[in-house]
Amino acid sequence: MIARFLKMHGCGNDFVVFDERVASFGFTPTKAAAIADRHTGIGCDQFITIEPGFDGADAFMRIRNPDGSEAGACGNATRCVASLLTQQTGRADQIIRTVAGNLHATALGDGRVQVDMGAVRLDWADVPLARAMDTLHLDLAVGPVSDPAAASMGNPHATFFVDDIDATPIEAIGPVLEHDPIFPQRANIGFAQILSPDRIRLRVWERGAGLTLACGSGACATIVNAHRRGLTGRSATVLVDGGALDMTWREDGHVLMTGPVATAFTGDIDLSAFPP
Repeated sequence: MIARFLKMHGCGNDFVVFDERVASFGFTPTKAAAIADRHTGIGCDQFITIEPGFDGADAFMRIRNPDGSEAGACGNATRCVASLLTQQTGRADQIIRTVAGNLHATALGDGRVQVDMGAVRLDWADVPLARAMDTLHLDLAVGPVSDPAAASMGNPHATFFVDDIDATPIEAIGPVLEHDPIFPQRANIGFAQILSPDRIRLRVWERGAGLTLACGSGACATIVNAHRRGLTGRSATVLVDGGALDMTWREDGHVLMTGPVATAFTGDIDLSAFPP
């Protein structure tokens, strides 16, 4: 079977996107992982399918990590899908359904897309953590980092605040932290350096994906945790390896993320060439 795909990215966080609103291609976790492989497939940080919407949503977005596991949230992918739907419908506002709920996205006139990522969840059971504890200060340390804060944006995040992000051995400690027993569903591990009250440098070791150029839900967790610690205001620009995201944690608990989107290329792929 030949299928059309798009290769899109938000600040370098890249996705292979298939539109399944008309017909399903029958993707399994194994096939998705094979296509996501950067050596023998198309390659991506997350594998995205757009499916028919329900409960008032314009579309349902299914997110898979490169290992085939399903993710609950991806802010950069939400912006990409919203941009695609806006091009198709001519409407700036889109409602995108994910396993974490409906997300409202608005295409702005400057080429960026803003997404209301919903309300952050801060209770230990919502992250989730393995046992009851204060999510503002986790009893967790590996190598030179310690004392992270945790939050859920529909997926689990832990944010470590560091003095020098370039000196932090993320690729060595990221996998260890991702799989720490304190995170029963594993976690996305953020490393944040506060540059000023409204600027944060961030790198994220993503659950099931590794170190990526950007992590939208990680940027959400970072502005929340930074403000909870008294390190920033409720709004800040988060600088990731692939660009900049403008973040706001509203008083009602919702987190707004604004950033660019891009389509790198489109193509056709023979799905029969990959394992079932």
